[in-house]
Amino acid sequence: MRLFWITGTLTFGIDQLTKLLVVHWLDLINRHEIDVLPPYLNFRMAWNYGINFGLLSHGSELARWGLITLAVIISAWVIWWMRRERGNWKAELAGGLLVGGALGNVIDRIAYGAVADFLNMSCCGIENPYAFNVADIAIFAGALGLVIFAGGDATGGKPTKGSR
Repeated sequence: MRLFWITGTLTFGIDQLTKLLVVHWLDLINRHEIDVLPPYLNFRMAWNYGINFGLLSHGSELARWGLITLAVIISAWVIWWMRRERGNWKAELAGGLLVGGALGNVIDRIAYGAVADFLNMSCCGIENPYAFNVADIAIFAGALGLVIFAGGDATGGKPTKGSR
């Protein structure tokens, strides 16, 4: 569980630090756009009231607190799950990414009423209209990692004594 807690704490911290630096220190909240390495990387201020790609973005207080509650419940469930995955470092890493990212977005919803998204990446003549943040990356990577790595044995597939 140590790796889980370290990963979750670092993910949460990096997410909040990048939001503080880009949204407030670079004043993206008022500038709205900053071209970093166009078109590959740009900062575009976007307030996400829903989930990925703005889905379920009703903008109501009920939806806001419902999404906060859902993220906290999912985080608590992942913590419970990781306690059962002891010794599976890949699952612990993935779980930490997911929980750290989810709680980073929870803080945004509490503080701002929406999630602060600012990363925008485009390539190869295709302009991406969506923005995301470090927490979104961590949530996606963590969920994918849990699907791939969790649920196996703690030995990573290696035979243990007496298993022959």
